[in-house]
Amino acid sequence: MSDDKLLTIRDVSLLLGVSEKEVVDLSESGRIPAYKVGGVYLRFKRQQVEEFMKTFSSKRAAVQKDTLLARAYDFFYFHDFYILSMLLIILLLVVILKGY
Repeated sequence: MSDDKLLTIRDVSLLLGVSEKEVVDLSESGRIPAYKVGGVYLRFKRQQVEEFMKTFSSKRAAVQKDTLLARAYDFFYFHDFYILSMLLIILLLVVILKGY
């Protein structure tokens, strides 16, 4: 009887190693079969989640991790304004303080 127990969103997120929002998104897209209890709460059957895990794990393993160079490029792309502002402030402070 314990095998018939339905899993909550939190249980599935822990099994898959993803966020609860991603579990909801997967169920809304139909990739994981979900059941509504009382028309509100999402529940999942363990067997169906385990079947999904087999395909999900292989797809996650196939995704390549970002290289250090790509991560550095992203960092400078998203923070370039702050870096340039900081350099400009330092330059201005050096010019102002050398004058005294």
